[in-house]
Amino acid sequence: MNLLNILLQAQQGNSWSGMLLILAMIVVFYFFMIRPQSKKQKEIKKAREALKSGDKIVTAGGIHGRIKDISETTMNVEIAPNVSIKIDKGSVYPLGEEGTAKK
Repeated sequence: MNLLNILLQAQQGNSWSGMLLILAMIVVFYFFMIRPQSKKQKEIKKAREALKSGDKIVTAGGIHGRIKDISETTMNVEIAPNVSIKIDKGSVYPLGEEGTAKK
């Protein structure tokens, strides 16, 4: 009977330590995976909202070009002289400071 009580007490202690271990794993996962990804998505969204005509961009498909016109959800991008395509705003990534400088 004494051995049974000891085993039950040990089992109860392990359940709390197991719960704390799982909680610690969730916290680590949040700070190393979820939080940086959400910060990166916010930066990309802010950069897309700041785009204007004349900026250089690259599409998700790898096409480089210069913005001609911007509407609410789409934009016209000139990829070669007198060649433009209409693309969705969500598939555009700015090239950065060196890409937005007009030459």
